[in-house]
Amino acid sequence: MTDLLIRTVKGDQTKIPEDGLTMLRGQLRGRACLKDEDGYDEARTIWNGMIDRSPGLVVRCEGAADVMRAVNFARENDLVLSVRGGGHNIAGNAVCDGGLQIDLTLMNSVRVDPVSRRAWVEPGALLQDVDRETQAFGLVLPMGINSTTGIAGLTLGGGFGWTSRMFGMTIDNLISADMVLADGSFVHVSEGEHPDLFWAIRGGGGNFGVVTSFEFRLHPMGPQVTAGLVVHPFEDAEAILRAYREIARRAPEELTCWVVMRKAPPLPFLPPEWHGREILVLAMCYGGSLDQGEEATRELRSLGRPIADIVGPMAFVDWQAIFDPLLTTGARNYWKSHDFMDLSDEVVAEFVEAIRTLPGPECEVFIGHLSGAMSRVPENATAYTHRNAHFTMNVHTRWQESRHDNACIGWARRLFRALEPYATGGAYVNFMPEDETDRIEKVYGSNFRRLSQIKGRYDPHNLFRMNQNIPPMH
Repeated sequence: MTDLLIRTVKGDQTKIPEDGLTMLRGQLRGRACLKDEDGYDEARTIWNGMIDRSPGLVVRCEGAADVMRAVNFARENDLVLSVRGGGHNIAGNAVCDGGLQIDLTLMNSVRVDPVSRRAWVEPGALLQDVDRETQAFGLVLPMGINSTTGIAGLTLGGGFGWTSRMFGMTIDNLISADMVLADGSFVHVSEGEHPDLFWAIRGGGGNFGVVTSFEFRLHPMGPQVTAGLVVHPFEDAEAILRAYREIARRAPEELTCWVVMRKAPPLPFLPPEWHGREILVLAMCYGGSLDQGEEATRELRSLGRPIADIVGPMAFVDWQAIFDPLLTTGARNYWKSHDFMDLSDEVVAEFVEAIRTLPGPECEVFIGHLSGAMSRVPENATAYTHRNAHFTMNVHTRWQESRHDNACIGWARRLFRALEPYATGGAYVNFMPEDETDRIEKVYGSNFRRLSQIKGRYDPHNLFRMNQNIPPMH
């Protein structure tokens, strides 16, 4: 082995002597991987296939001690540093080019205490790991809608999905966390310990340190829920969306319904003649008692002239994975996001026009159904501030070959710009691609200054910059 050349925060390279790397390796319970060594490609390969970066060094951590040593090594050598949890974030900030990547995927344990209704979760765990442990006891943590998402990035950005209208966002159920800070120190944060830092990590992303363990509050629900998909021909989309927006606003908090607009994939419950044609899907989940599920979903299911209706009792862990086959790792992905107070006729018209010009068979628009319990938390109670939105949109372009990059990205940007006059100005930081650094201050709104001040106290030199970055205020 020879000396290692690795990228610094100044953009140049520094030389790590062979004995320095040997010393680091000897301190780790996990592994330090160089290019072409076992584990390197696995660690640098993430969900978004557009991200193809090569770190100079990957530290595959197996505990908080490994994280502390990796952070110290990066800081002492002025290295570019990235941190990977589940590797699902659209911006791809989990992987740096030429610098040091901390990989947390081996730290994936989930421990549930059904008596106190608590879960302790390591940062490499995926949502499916959490669901399978909590649902064994009929308990749930509000999380996202794709079970292969990582718990760490989801939580640090906010976290919402099928049960957030009932139980709040993921961050609203965070009790405490263990963290490694930029100076290499280890701290426990909660409402009573480092409360400013605890406030900041609930929506402020990975700007403030590396979380090595989360403690969450759980809620009774499941293991069976009433859930499923109702598929409509897209020619009925305008009428369905207008009816949906009214039903969604008055729906009980146990009921959440998201909208998906795309070309129909070859799903077994869809007639073959519909495969590849534009459709609108109402994806609904009722988390109340099963005997009330039929009545709670009736109004939504009575709309229009559905092609298919597969709503009924099912295991919540299966419902959480319902979209997984359409969101597998390796495709090229680009997202754009807006929040809305309402889906006005003008917004509906823009959706209809956009879906008629879809650039590819895997491209789609999601409309997330918000409000409920998550809207009752004061806007300044956590770093995530957009509590008043009733709907969130994710323009999700997905394709396989780089020759389609311009068409797919251009389509997403055009729809984003067309809808901007009707949006709140807020957005979900986890839905933002890497080219939206100019939106960060606006997205955090009145909380941005406080976040920047906290960043200045805990990470004054911006070691944790591979994220939707909040610059430190000194």
